[in-house]
Amino acid sequence: MNLRRTLSLAVATAAAVPAFCLATAPAFAAPGVTAEESARPTYAELKKAADDADTAYEKAAADKKAGLEKLHALFDALDHDDTNPLRAAFLTADKAATAATKDRESADAAVTAAEEKLANADEAGKPAAQQELEAARTAASKAADAEREAKAERKRTADAMDDARVAASRDYNALINAEKKAAEEKKNAHEALDTAKECVRTDDLTVLAEGLPRKVVAGTTTDFSLTVANSTDRTLTVRPLMLFRLDATNDRQHFMTVKWSRDGAPWQELEQDNDHPTTIEAMKPGSSAEVRLRLTLAEKTPAMKAFALVAGDAADAYNPCVLGPMKRYDFSVLTAGSDAGTPGDAGPGDVPDKDRPEPGHTPQGGTSGEPAGSTGGSGGQQHDGDLASTGSSGAVPTLALAAGAVALGAGAVVVARRRRTDA
Repeated sequence: MNLRRTLSLAVATAAAVPAFCLATAPAFAAPGVTAEESARPTYAELKKAADDADTAYEKAAADKKAGLEKLHALFDALDHDDTNPLRAAFLTADKAATAATKDRESADAAVTAAEEKLANADEAGKPAAQQELEAARTAASKAADAEREAKAERKRTADAMDDARVAASRDYNALINAEKKAAEEKKNAHEALDTAKECVRTDDLTVLAEGLPRKVVAGTTTDFSLTVANSTDRTLTVRPLMLFRLDATNDRQHFMTVKWSRDGAPWQELEQDNDHPTTIEAMKPGSSAEVRLRLTLAEKTPAMKAFALVAGDAADAYNPCVLGPMKRYDFSVLTAGSDAGTPGDAGPGDVPDKDRPEPGHTPQGGTSGEPAGSTGGSGGQQHDGDLASTGSSGAVPTLALAAGAVALGAGAVVVARRRRTDA
């Protein structure tokens, strides 16, 4: 798809795109691809169109700059450079016209002198004086013709210089207009791309924990799993979000380690600064995938609360940011040797959409001396705004932990959801 067609389609569908991109589950409700979407550029096409528009604008701006330099050089040459062909021709014609004027003036003076001589001649000298006057008049007529021709040539060469100035100015004006057009196309391309980057929310992309108990004893290891399910009508690239925290300061998070594995691969540790450790490519509608998890608590772990956050971050051909609902699992840590009994599994608590952070913003950070987590409830409870805000704002963006930059206070968690929408 070329740049012009991509931009025209993007502009034509601009009014409809925000409603699609900002919708919740209904954006994925209709099966298949609609006729409107089939004519809509994909995100990859919009990205290429924006890149092409950037390149086109850079070229247009460079052409305009070079055109201005060329214009200045031409004007300077026509005014001062005697070797310039147009200026050289004008100077030659001007010199010839000046000489022709002097010759004509001399011839006119000769006619005047001959007329005076004839007037003063006696009868015997009048015939000769008459012949001399006629010859002077003939010479003056030729000189006048030569002067007219020389002046016409001077005007022609002067007009040629003016025509060159006009043509150069016209060419430069075309470059100005080309740059303006390229700037407008660049603006439109990036507006269409920015619109496509708006996150689509859907309830049909789920990540749920299975087998995570409500109580875990220090010094033990617990195996459980996450099930990622794509119930949308789209093929998605899914990056499951997995975040585990103790209700303690950041410098005490080392008591808990979490490892993950997929498809029988070796266990890998879930780093605190990477809450999207794996990517599920080309996840078809109706399919699911399992991520195995292994949670280990050090024997010296004190009794405290803990929690897990899970969600599905995804992309499809038209939307680089598709967000499934976030779930929170609260569980308790018991001291080593404690009897957990039969605690049952931790249930998923809903995180209100308004409190779910979106990609592209800077997280609110904590230090090693700040509270790192307060669970604020038991598993399966609704947590009204206590997940992704400090109690004053529920719009803290991006769910990624950057080097443990998580601040929890007064039953609130602030996390940063990290996801590159251009991936």
